[in-house]
Amino acid sequence: MKLCMSLRLLLCAALSSGAALAALPVLAGDDDFFRSPTGNIGCAYAPDPGDLRCDVRDGVKPLPPMPKSCEFDWGQGFWLHKTGAASIVCAGDTALGNGKVLPYGQTWKRGVFSCTSSPEGFRCKNGDGHGFFISRGDAYRF
Repeated sequence: MKLCMSLRLLLCAALSSGAALAALPVLAGDDDFFRSPTGNIGCAYAPDPGDLRCDVRDGVKPLPPMPKSCEFDWGQGFWLHKTGAASIVCAGDTALGNGKVLPYGQTWKRGVFSCTSSPEGFRCKNGDGHGFFISRGDAYRF
């Protein structure tokens, strides 16, 4: 499934809600992929339907138990939709390794989403103010 990301197809993954694997041909621009200066965090934005996904090397920690509905890799990052709370990724691909570096202290913005880079990790949120913090050693939703 990593091929999906390299072909600029986003959301070639199942949501943690247990949805079936979907290959949605949502073409993204070069600015819709970004990563941390260390390369330990990678994010992908899909303007339609409006989702943001960020994965972290070694996965989300602490990681809740995998739900029975997840048939793929569990816990490599977070999904965030335009509204509502973030969810843990259940997918067979990755958002790591793609995109431009988001330097520490800078913020990436698209639509209702924003992500701020710091040496501690990425803090991302949607229009509702829901979001997540993700780093190699710690992750949580808010």
